[in-house]
Amino acid sequence: MVSRRQKRVWRYIEEGSLLKLKSYLKKHRDVELNFSQGRRQRSPLHLACCLGDDAVLRLLLKHGADVLLKDRKGDTALHTAANRALKHGKTVYDDLVVPLKKNCPEAMYVPNRAGVTPEDLLKWMKHSEPNASTSHRSEKDPEKEWMEKMFDECEDEFYETFGVYDADDFLPVDDDDEDFGDWADRLRREYFTKKHAEAQRLAASWSGSKRRKTDEERQQEEKSHKEHLQRLQKEHEEYLSRAARKEDETKQGKKRRYEERCAATFQSSSSTGETKLCYSDIPWPAPHGTVKEMVGVMLHGADKNDTAAFRKVLKKQQTLWHPDKFAQRCASRLKEKDKQRILDTVTALSQELNALAQSLKT
Repeated sequence: MVSRRQKRVWRYIEEGSLLKLKSYLKKHRDVELNFSQGRRQRSPLHLACCLGDDAVLRLLLKHGADVLLKDRKGDTALHTAANRALKHGKTVYDDLVVPLKKNCPEAMYVPNRAGVTPEDLLKWMKHSEPNASTSHRSEKDPEKEWMEKMFDECEDEFYETFGVYDADDFLPVDDDDEDFGDWADRLRREYFTKKHAEAQRLAASWSGSKRRKTDEERQQEEKSHKEHLQRLQKEHEEYLSRAARKEDETKQGKKRRYEERCAATFQSSSSTGETKLCYSDIPWPAPHGTVKEMVGVMLHGADKNDTAAFRKVLKKQQTLWHPDKFAQRCASRLKEKDKQRILDTVTALSQELNALAQSLKT
């Protein structure tokens, strides 16, 4: 079931309200973005790709949106982005496909229900591009034609993309370190600024003599390229480290709220009260998650390598969610319409915990 906060996130994406969405996610850092909505079961990331909103897409990726989440047809957000690139060309490819590929390279090989992967779609895009006429090329000087084409493409690419992300200049100043989205946008601006400068230099020097690169210049370019790749690798590793810390903080927050709700619901004074409990009143570790996700929240922070300590934490949760003991504590307080659903979920949790405990013995 989609929460009130998730509905608001969805509305901001539909409206294209980037500033409101960024402010809301900054205020509610624990809001879960990996949910499905509507008849097509699309996620917020699917919606951003359908709308072609690359700024919103980068913001969702920054806050942990899952590229591998599928809709009703089995399409990931990368399928949607690739389909849009087939219709609208290279600009959409750069805006939508490239950020998704960088965030989750393995998504390129995930098939939908028809067995088609994003990689297949992009290959079709490549094959569908019209071939240039070779007869016209042969009438021109090949080197001159190449220089003119490079100049035109650099200038067109610059004017098409210049200012796309200028809206970020009006966003509130973020005290956090530079994140992956900001880093990618910065590199994008630097790249096109550099390309524009190169195009201007080529235009100014085109009337002069043709010039070939010396061995020294080629070596210098190779050295600069290697240094650039090393810097990108280092910044990407730093981004992954920050993302891991963020994920750990989110899970710790979920576990803390879970333990607080357990104490409030299962304490002796409440267990004898007259208040009836519905399904949402039970302190589920992940109210909208699967049984495995619930167990993951319960056991977060427990070191599986320390077998004795891990068994102790596991035993506590087994006792808490044992069907018979749960029924003794809460059966009389459960609302009749939700009673069977609650007991079925408790049984499923207990079975998952027992299976995990059994695996430790083998």
